[in-house]
Amino acid sequence: MLLDVDHQGAYASTFGHAVDPDKPSIVFVHGAAMDHTVWTLFARYFSRHGYNAIGVDLPGHGRSEGPPLDRIEALSQWLDQALDGLGIEAAVVVGHSFGSLVALELAASTGRAGGLGLVGIGLPMAVSEALLDAARADNHDGFDMVNIWGHSPYAHIGGISNPGMWMTGAQLRLLERAGPGVLFSDLNACNEYGDGLERAAQLTCPTLLVLGERDMMTPVRATRELAKRLTDCEIRIIPRCGHALMSERPNEVLDALAALAARVAEGRAA
Repeated sequence: MLLDVDHQGAYASTFGHAVDPDKPSIVFVHGAAMDHTVWTLFARYFSRHGYNAIGVDLPGHGRSEGPPLDRIEALSQWLDQALDGLGIEAAVVVGHSFGSLVALELAASTGRAGGLGLVGIGLPMAVSEALLDAARADNHDGFDMVNIWGHSPYAHIGGISNPGMWMTGAQLRLLERAGPGVLFSDLNACNEYGDGLERAAQLTCPTLLVLGERDMMTPVRATRELAKRLTDCEIRIIPRCGHALMSERPNEVLDALAALAARVAEGRAA
């Protein structure tokens, strides 16, 4: 679905179903230098189980126009406007990595989130200088670092449960499709986002942290302070899983998100 946000074309996939104002909504926000397609499996499930399932392409990513926005706050404002364009007032909001920061900021600044799913999050989300330097120079080493560090050791030796799929190869190809400067803009936005813990303390909605036990980019220990600040927090740690949770352990991630959505729905009905 094509939208106009700040006089630029924006794309949000509704995964084959028109937005129905009478249905609950779940919104998915992708990670650095990626696009809505990383959420396809999950969105299809929710769209077939009574939800408006929306996967956005952030500015400069996928099919959305414009330069990438280099601050989490600006990306949150963009997403807020995109949801206005879609006619969605409230939703369960789910983000991965870079996208989890956008989801967190949106929830704290707008109150739109009835529930919040933060997948592969860490606060602060510091990025190594080596990775930032490679991304700044548009050096392919940046993609390689994200791809290698983003997967657990098991993923590098063919640990996927779906036959015929190549996790590391597929992610690398997706990263390579990003335009010049996109990876650096996203990583730098993560690195400079300093208000996350304060924003988390403002949240009252049910919040789920989905974490990879073997995540090298946002390790489990990086969520300790975040969990302390959240009023209503549940943590799901997925064993033998790295930062690329949606491809490494899709069923476990889906189960966790489905439970969050069910809990939010029960709260609305109460």
